Amino acid sequence: MPKIKSKKGVRKRFKVTARGKVKAARAGKSHLLTGKSRARKRALRGKNVIEGARARMIRKGLQ
Repeated sequence: MPKIKSKKGVRKRFKVTARGKVKAARAGKSHLLTGKSRARKRALRGKNVIEGARARMIRKGLQ
């Protein structure tokens, strides 16, 4: 039986921590940055922890 391939798009966008939490970059940092405040852009730098059913789906795509 062949190995299960991971979804390449999921692998590029998400990271699973050692404790199994799913991390992702925050949305809204790619364009139209001149209209956003410095504080807002700073807040977008950090990672976002995804929980619940979405995290389970992402982990399944990373198998």
